[in-house]
Amino acid sequence: MKCRYRFNVHRKFVEEDADMSPLTCKGFSACGVAAGIKKNGDMDLGLLVSDRPAAVAAVFTTNIVQAAPVLLDRERVKAGTCRAVIVNAGNANCANGEEGMIAARTMTAAAARALGIAADQVLAASTGVIGAPFPIDTVESVVPDLVDHLNETGTDDLARAIMTTDTRPKTGSRQGEAGGFPYGIVAVAKGSGMIRPDMATMLCFVWTDAEVAVADLQAALKRAVNVSFNRITIDGDTSTNDTAILMANGASGARIRTADDLSAFQRLVAELCLDLARQMVKDGEGVTKTVDLTVRGAQSDSEAHAIADTIAHSPLVKTAFFGEDANWGRILAAAGRAGVDFDPDRVDLFFNDVQMVKNGRGCGLEAEKKATEVLRLPEFSVTLDVNQGSGTAGMLTCDFSLDYVKINADYRS
Repeated sequence: MKCRYRFNVHRKFVEEDADMSPLTCKGFSACGVAAGIKKNGDMDLGLLVSDRPAAVAAVFTTNIVQAAPVLLDRERVKAGTCRAVIVNAGNANCANGEEGMIAARTMTAAAARALGIAADQVLAASTGVIGAPFPIDTVESVVPDLVDHLNETGTDDLARAIMTTDTRPKTGSRQGEAGGFPYGIVAVAKGSGMIRPDMATMLCFVWTDAEVAVADLQAALKRAVNVSFNRITIDGDTSTNDTAILMANGASGARIRTADDLSAFQRLVAELCLDLARQMVKDGEGVTKTVDLTVRGAQSDSEAHAIADTIAHSPLVKTAFFGEDANWGRILAAAGRAGVDFDPDRVDLFFNDVQMVKNGRGCGLEAEKKATEVLRLPEFSVTLDVNQGSGTAGMLTCDFSLDYVKINADYRS
């Protein structure tokens, strides 16, 4: 059955990126509209559609409390194909019991009717306030207009429609080639608060016009999530709605079959997710500093990760970053409570290329002055070497500012 939609060339919010090429993939269209879910009248309902059945893979929150769309999607992705994703911001549709599940099914059914496809080929996603009744009547009434706004270059509007406390849309793309056929990969994401690994609190939708087997698609997405969204933190909280979906419709003619093609595809998906993950941290609630944290010299990668994770989530470390205070003792103290055995007298610590600690001892006031200059930068690196082995791990973290408290103190109002 053919989809019943038309392309609309009119777009909003183009003033920030009018010089950028549109993010497109063959056979996909997207859009976003203001449905009235948010109180401020911003875009809050989006749609992504493939003009043919697409292979689908997904990764979801590990939180025990899960929103209705997550529960619905977990079942539907088992079929391995889908045609569309409908997503809203402003209401998480979580902790609403059976009414929430009915709302999620109704939202996807409305999109299916308007597109002329089967309801079980539509996935749903929501983000926003937890526990608020879902305005399904409002959403259902707007879906026909939403479908009318679909267009090949609607990626930016889709990205804006899923924003909550985000201050800017998050998009990206990559290009590849397989068997002489070029293909594209496009993605949008949202995430600004309640961000930590397993997964980070976020929505991410990735689509490609390459043909990829479902098993390979799932493996590529899982690997990409593990090296990107599972390696960032803003505030150490997780959410109930985290969803990453990857669709592949094969419209370009490129087929990902050989080991080399699959390796290249996985690399591009991972690069794209890393790009979006960095955009999330840079746009974190109240964030003024973005910090690339590396722990090296551990006895294994897993031990390095445990240390990096503990440092990255430490409120004392993050507030020191905000205060531009080279208080390196907080970093060592956090490392020491990570549950990993290392010799404190062998530790080295660097802020960018400024060494602050050598063999467990501070390098003096001159080094601290140089490190303070580093901390005044909006982006910098922190490297901790425990000099025990070859294990290495990285995290992308940020500071804690006064604005973070202000944003979250009145989030529902």
